[in-house]
Amino acid sequence: MLGAWLTRGLVMAVVHAAAMTLLAKWSVFHPTDQTVITSVALAVLVGVAALWSAIDGWRGKPDRGRAWFIASLVAGVVSGILYVIGRAVFVDQTGTSELGAALTGGAAFSALLVLVPAGLGLFVGSRVRRPAPEDEEPEPEDDEDDGSGSQSGQLELPEAEPAGAPRPKPSPVSRPAGARARRRPTVAGRSPSPRPR
Repeated sequence: MLGAWLTRGLVMAVVHAAAMTLLAKWSVFHPTDQTVITSVALAVLVGVAALWSAIDGWRGKPDRGRAWFIASLVAGVVSGILYVIGRAVFVDQTGTSELGAALTGGAAFSALLVLVPAGLGLFVGSRVRRPAPEDEEPEPEDDEDDGSGSQSGQLELPEAEPAGAPRPKPSPVSRPAGARARRRPTVAGRSPSPRPR
């Protein structure tokens, strides 16, 4: 279980930090044209989390909800640290003064940007039906199936009890044998109509 949340958290942290660093670099060269690139980056981040968690839900991974919850927390904190490092190296020599904002507001936003799509992906992925395994041969269909599970024309008899086997005692609440004999059998679960006397 340790590998599941750690892998998801670290991969999502790297993806988020790379996207935020690219957005910061883009804003240096195109300060007024950020709407489209920001929307595309958010769509990619949401899509990665939703698709990966949907696959986990579809495959029926054990403890997937907890793994994605912890992964979102890890991704938030680690992506904040990686973003400050990436921005310092590739954009504008940002110092450690930006670390506080990246570990509070930035980490919370990144965690939510993993957690919400992952929850949606787990919900959708667990509802998608898996295909039947190809190894199994389909059972031959009986054209005259009566719905009882047995093939028509074959009579299924209950197993005979051994001669020396003790019979179970009747319940004290059960009706006497004479009263049971007078009742007619039911048809399709309905109670029989009363007999005229």
